[in-house]
Amino acid sequence: MSSSTTSTLFTLENTYARDLEGMYVPFTGTHASNPEVLVVNTALAEELGLDADALHTPEAAEILSGSVPPEGATTIAMAYAGHQFGGYQPLLGDGRAMLLGELVDTDGNRRDLHLKGSGRTRFSRGGDGRAAIGPMLREYLISEAMHALGIPTTRALAVTATGEQVQRDTAEPGAVLARVASSHIRVGTFEFALRQGDPLQPLADYTIARHYPELVDADDRYLRFFEAVVDRQASLVAQWMAVGFIHGVLNTDNTTISGETIDYGPCAFMDAYDPATVFSSIDVQGRYAYTNQPPVIGWNLARFAESLIPLVAKQLGGDSEVGDTDGAITALTDILAAFLDRHDARLAEHFRAKIGVAVDDQDLVDDLQTVMREHRPDFTGTFRALAEELRGNSRPLDDLIPRDAIAPWLSRWRAALADTESATADAMDRVNPIYIPRNHLVDIALRAATAGDLEKFQMLLSVVTRPFDADPALGAYAQPAPDEFGQGFQTFCGT
Repeated sequence: MSSSTTSTLFTLENTYARDLEGMYVPFTGTHASNPEVLVVNTALAEELGLDADALHTPEAAEILSGSVPPEGATTIAMAYAGHQFGGYQPLLGDGRAMLLGELVDTDGNRRDLHLKGSGRTRFSRGGDGRAAIGPMLREYLISEAMHALGIPTTRALAVTATGEQVQRDTAEPGAVLARVASSHIRVGTFEFALRQGDPLQPLADYTIARHYPELVDADDRYLRFFEAVVDRQASLVAQWMAVGFIHGVLNTDNTTISGETIDYGPCAFMDAYDPATVFSSIDVQGRYAYTNQPPVIGWNLARFAESLIPLVAKQLGGDSEVGDTDGAITALTDILAAFLDRHDARLAEHFRAKIGVAVDDQDLVDDLQTVMREHRPDFTGTFRALAEELRGNSRPLDDLIPRDAIAPWLSRWRAALADTESATADAMDRVNPIYIPRNHLVDIALRAATAGDLEKFQMLLSVVTRPFDADPALGAYAQPAPDEFGQGFQTFCGT
């Protein structure tokens, strides 16, 4: 099996396929009748050392639709298991996706190039393997917005129309997303490897070398590996919470080992502040509500810890063939027990920055959230309005929260500011976005794109990828959804 291939467009490797036999199946994609590249991420292409103009060619459309693999490439569908809404599924895998291979970007970092919607694989479980244009453009839009917010995430390189219709509730134009990630290794990947047995240690060693190379030679590398993943996930979820992002389907197969956000299915950003907010149509019990995201990720990490028990036990057990299982469980549990404290500390830092205070006054943050929970102001707009309050412009805040309800808190807040009010307002604007992918605007853009008009999508993309740069001409993009839109709004997986 070759691990390095070259085409006129891509120079690809596939170390995952080379090193991890049994963790994938070969897959070459399904032919698209009339592929056309609709959107290309020029900045990301340049970061990957690719010719962005060449990605608009018919040759690129064939590759990026999954119709034709790059010459000599080892293309695969990755295997993984997962807990979905708490229930274990022993075999999930890439049901409608394939790994084209790995690129080494201009900074020397290895990145996966992955196609989503490229056809039915062995893991499809009855699905058609296809994707519709709306959900693929949605993932492109929101993942690029997350990147602009500084949140670790998979990225979107391109969306390619297939020239065919896919049947969902109605017939919709088909499309394929080209996604770039540090890797697509998930908690569910380890759950699958544990069940298989033999691939577990090779997978762990491969993942450590790829994502945590500083641990390769450590005697206790598997334990420290778990701690490093716990730390990255604590940081990631705190960043989600700080911007009001709700993933929507935090199954273990959607929790990455790299610490990147992955799989933008029924995700959304919160408008009116309510910790119990759920948008996903399939999350009928609110398992993945905004406020539940930290403990759910902790639960997912517990499943990851279970997968590592045999490896940690052997490292702790000396000459014992089985190792010290009890010691491994204790050591992993001790690390896991610190997850929520790590998350809470990171989130507190974010909220102190959002309100411009340097002192560790959690009561100040908690009391603001209490006021917000009672009056349900726009989450994103509230923090920008607070900055305007410091500039002497009280109207934005008055439009969101009654003055008598927030006045006592404002007095305490002003007394806690570490800098002048003007400097504090400027600092707050640097961490509080004014533009996010608001649900009603995303809905408008994707409906237009499905009908063949990409102009609204391109405009919204340009706005949300400059989230901190206020422009008076873009005022409509900073406004929450009309009441009639927000009532009962749901998001869908797009599968």
